[in-house]
Amino acid sequence: MPLVIGGVTIASKKWGNLVGGMIASMPWIAGPIMLFFTLEQGVDFAVNSVKGIMMGVVGVLAFCFAYIYSALKSKWYVSLLLAYLAFVGTTVLLKMFENFIGLDGWFIFAVVLSLLGLIVFPKLDAKTNTGQNLKYDIYFRMVIITVFVALITYLAKILGPTWSGILTPFPIITAILAAFTHYTQGAYGTSIILRGMLTGFIGFATFLYLQARLLPHFPIATAFAIGFVANLILNLVMRALVKRFV
Repeated sequence: MPLVIGGVTIASKKWGNLVGGMIASMPWIAGPIMLFFTLEQGVDFAVNSVKGIMMGVVGVLAFCFAYIYSALKSKWYVSLLLAYLAFVGTTVLLKMFENFIGLDGWFIFAVVLSLLGLIVFPKLDAKTNTGQNLKYDIYFRMVIITVFVALITYLAKILGPTWSGILTPFPIITAILAAFTHYTQGAYGTSIILRGMLTGFIGFATFLYLQARLLPHFPIATAFAIGFVANLILNLVMRALVKRFV
């Protein structure tokens, strides 16, 4: 996890925030957590957690919108607090409808909202770009991400599959990238990196949906390989569509 967040940070600085956001949207955290769920709690637990993961994806969408609208006028810590409140409120609300929609329905719901989110996500003017330097930011990011993954996998048995699933896409990479980018580059830079993450959400949701369908029938390595390839292909397709139409 430290290497992942470090790599995403370097990619953002080298190739731009949109690419960095897309790379960050890959299942770097959710994948290992799903692997740990499967190995420690069993395939059934991992599969049952995917419905919660789809709710969590919608919650992350709410996080992104709350953060960027708050970032126009607020400091990073205020935006982060409001965004987390949006995530928690959204997922708690969706949890009430858990048993009314099947896994396929939640997957479609997450994909449709991701598409709509890309269309209506605010486009900021570059003049809103303000920020300041921060030394050693990459090391702070690496420590935070490692603590989170360890905490979620530790709490899995206590929380159960649904809440563990909801917390799997918990906006930790999103939060780290948003807050640090907001501090160093301002609202404009933050909007670009969040748009990049939204671009990758469909591939991310597809990866996890495929695990629910493949893990009961295939070895873990096979299921993960198929899911990762599908995720990567969808990211490239979405990048081309966003570049052309959005």
